[in-house]
Amino acid sequence: MPRAPLVTRAVEFMLVGGATLVLLPLAWLLRKAVGLDSAELAVGFLTFYGAYVINDPHFAVTYLLFYKDIRNRALSSAFTRAQRARYVVAGLVVPVALAAWAIAALKLHSAQTLGWMVQLMFLLVGWHYAKQGFGVLAVLSARRGARVSPRERTALLFHCYAGWAFAWANPTAAAGEFEEKGVVYWAPAHPRWLELATGGVLAVSTVALVAVLVAKWRRERQMLPIAPLAGLLVTVWSWTILSSIDPLLRYVIPALHSVQYFFFVWLMKRNEARAHEGPPSFGRPVAVRLGLLAVSALGLGFFLFRGLPDFLDSAFVPRPARGAVPDDLGETPFFAALFVMVNIHHYFMDHVIWRRDNPDTRYLRDPDPVTAP
Repeated sequence: MPRAPLVTRAVEFMLVGGATLVLLPLAWLLRKAVGLDSAELAVGFLTFYGAYVINDPHFAVTYLLFYKDIRNRALSSAFTRAQRARYVVAGLVVPVALAAWAIAALKLHSAQTLGWMVQLMFLLVGWHYAKQGFGVLAVLSARRGARVSPRERTALLFHCYAGWAFAWANPTAAAGEFEEKGVVYWAPAHPRWLELATGGVLAVSTVALVAVLVAKWRRERQMLPIAPLAGLLVTVWSWTILSSIDPLLRYVIPALHSVQYFFFVWLMKRNEARAHEGPPSFGRPVAVRLGLLAVSALGLGFFLFRGLPDFLDSAFVPRPARGAVPDDLGETPFFAALFVMVNIHHYFMDHVIWRRDNPDTRYLRDPDPVTAP
């Protein structure tokens, strides 16, 4: 039916970032209708509880994907030496180092030590977002049979990383005390010259990207596919560089990022399940496999972000006396530590999972059923 491909494309566009373009005017209308305070209260409430079923499982599913058959991936000669090294670093070295860092901070009762970990998280999150945005373009373009040339790839990556650098440097800020998840810590200044320098690099990368895309149009009379390109640009500009442009949308960006991530997990695991559903494997039905993965991600997400930190904070953190002000570690230091550890570890695992030399990613390279012959 002629309308089916259009509907499929529209849904895909919304899932990989297009929903942001719809939510922006809706957020403006909500502020105008009920006022900023009421709108922020409502959106903050929804996103706080929505994290149970969107944000938290998005982190948890990474563990389920990464540690599947980890022993074989880290030690088997069937994998390249570089690939095995990446699995060992991301699967063993990084979590051990993060755990030692967090334990030292809690043992020394040092909010500043934990604060440096928080700042590392803020530094790396832009890298993670930009990399995922590029992955959206690369995977969906390949599924459509649209080739991204080495020159285009270089320009796109340059723009992604320039956006990450500018987002981290902007805005200019003096050194001072900041608070995250109850932890109060000192952070160094983001000087004006750093903002200007990274902004200049971003401007150069933008001009270079536009030039490459215009050259492609003149040479081939076609552009990169709209939905994949929009997914990359929304990720880099709306979620990373201009993430504070709307006071309501900034609450929703982590959920939009998680939905984008889930779309590719669903693509990969659905195609893998289909490949093993029939002979010779005769594995579980696709719906059962995906359902088990979803339930496992929900449970592990709750354990990592709610169950375990709540238990540790209740068991080992003394409650301050009535009317007393909590110290710089706050009342939930275990929650803060686990939150930061899982975030940073997620970035490293994600960098390994979605590489082309991971055998599972071959299921992402299946032709797009809408355009395949």
